[in-house]
Amino acid sequence: MNEGIEKTVKLSPEDNVVVALSELTAENILDDTGLHPRETIPSGHKVAISRINNGEPIIKYGQIIGLAAKDILPGMHVHTHNTKMLELTRDYAIGADVRPVSIRPEGKQAHFQGFIRSNGQVGTRNYIGILATVSCSASVAHFIADAIAPEILARYPMVDGVVALGHGSGCCSPEGSEGLELLQRSLAGYARNPNFGGIVFVGLGCEVNHLDCLLGNMNLGKGPFLKTVNIQHTGGTTKTVRRGVEAVRDMLPEVSHIERRPVSAAHIMLGLECGGSDGYSGISANPALGKAVDILVQNGGTAILSETPEIYGAEHLLTRRAVSREVAEKLIARIQWWEKYTQQHHAQINNNPSPGNKAGGLTTILEKSLGAVAKAGTSNLVDVYRYAEAVKPGGLVFMDTPGYDVVSITGMIAGGANMLCFTTGRGSVCGFKPAPTLKLATNSEMYERMRDDMDVNCGLIIEGHSNIEEMGEAIFDLILQTASGKKSKSETLGFGDNEFVPWHMGAIL
Repeated sequence: MNEGIEKTVKLSPEDNVVVALSELTAENILDDTGLHPRETIPSGHKVAISRINNGEPIIKYGQIIGLAAKDILPGMHVHTHNTKMLELTRDYAIGADVRPVSIRPEGKQAHFQGFIRSNGQVGTRNYIGILATVSCSASVAHFIADAIAPEILARYPMVDGVVALGHGSGCCSPEGSEGLELLQRSLAGYARNPNFGGIVFVGLGCEVNHLDCLLGNMNLGKGPFLKTVNIQHTGGTTKTVRRGVEAVRDMLPEVSHIERRPVSAAHIMLGLECGGSDGYSGISANPALGKAVDILVQNGGTAILSETPEIYGAEHLLTRRAVSREVAEKLIARIQWWEKYTQQHHAQINNNPSPGNKAGGLTTILEKSLGAVAKAGTSNLVDVYRYAEAVKPGGLVFMDTPGYDVVSITGMIAGGANMLCFTTGRGSVCGFKPAPTLKLATNSEMYERMRDDMDVNCGLIIEGHSNIEEMGEAIFDLILQTASGKKSKSETLGFGDNEFVPWHMGAIL
C-alpha cells in the first residue's frame, strides 16, 4: 500500500494501474508524484498512474490483463469502457517454478477430530444421504429425509443429519453419453464421500440412470451402509417413503456409533472456490486462502483448485508449477477443450467476468483469473482431474469444472472434498452438504453487512490490520476447528440441501 496515500494499492512495481481501496475523488492523491484522479473511481476499481496509449498493455499483478481500447491518461478510470481483450500468447514454461516439497512428519502435523471410516478415509461430518437417481425421484428422496423426525435424530448425537439431494436430470441423456457419465460419477462420488456414513439411493424404475445401471457402471455394492429403494417396484410413493425411512432407521445406530478421533490434517481434502468476486478478491481473500493451502499441503493435506474458465489466461502460472510435463499437458488440454466447447455453443471462454464481477471492479477474464489462481498458493501442481473423478490425496491438484459455483463444488465433493473454502466479494450465500463451507469475505464493508453469512473478514488485509500470512494461518486454524465439528455460518443457517448440481452436458432428449 502506498505510504501516506491510504486509498490505493499498487500490487507490483511493473503495474501501470492502482486499485482504489475506497471511492476516490479528485481530492485524493494516487501516488508520490501528487497525481489526482480525473474522475470518481469506485471502490475496488482501477485507475491509471501513467499514460497508456491505445493498444498498449494494461498491467496489474505484474501481468497483462488487457489492452487499452483508447488512449488512457494518468488518473483515468480503467474499466470495460476503455479496455479490450488481447490475443493470448502464453509461455507455459512447464515446471520452471517447481520447488522441493517439505512435508512435515506425521508426528508433527496439525491434527483435527475426524470420523475414521472403515476404508481409511476420514470425514469431517457424519451424515446419512438420500440420493435421487433421477429428477422424478427427487421429491420422494426429500419425503424420506423429512420423515426422520428431529426427536428421532436426537437419539443419535453423532449423526449430523439426514440430507436428501435431488437434481434435474437422470432420464434425458442417452445411454453411454458424456452427460450420463458425469451424473453417475457425481452420484457415486457423493456416495463414497467420507462425510457420509450411510447412503440410500432412490430410483423411479424406468429412468435411463436406473439403479442397476448406476451401481454397475460405478462399481457400487449394496450393503448395510448403501441401500436402494425403487418407487415403481415398491408400489408407489407412500410405500417407498416407508421403506426408505426403515433403511435410514436401520443405519442410524451404527452410523452414530462412530466417534470423532484425533487424525492428521493430511486427511483434509479442501475444495477451493470463489464466487461473486470483486476487485479485492485477488488482493485479500484469495491470496490469504492460498497461504492456508500452502500450510495444508505442508501438513500432507490436499487442495482442489477448479473452475477452468476462471483460470483462463492465468493457466501458465500453474503449468510453471506442474511436477511433470504430463500434468501440465493435461491442464493445457482442458483449456483447449473449453475453447472449442464454447465456440460450438457460439460463446467465448473470455466472455467473463459476470455483471456483478464488473460492478466490483473486475474488467477482463485475465484479471479475474490472475486473482482466482491466487487461491492455489505457491505449492506444486501434482495432478489434473476430470469432473467428479476421485482425487488421490496429497498436494495441490486441479479439477476441470465450469465456473458456475454450484456445479464446480458438486464436482469437487464428488472427487472427495470433505471441506470447502469459498471466497466472495459481492456476498454469495450458499452451502454444500455434506462438506462444511467457510465463507471468506474480501472486504470489510460486505462482511459487516452480511455477518450472518461470512466466516472470515479478509478485508482486514486491505485495511492494514492483518497481512496475508497472518490471515492464512487464521484460515487454516479455522479449517481445523470446522473439520473438528465447529459449525460454519452456512451450516447454522441450514444451507446445503439444494446445492447438488451435477454438470449437465450434451443432448437433452
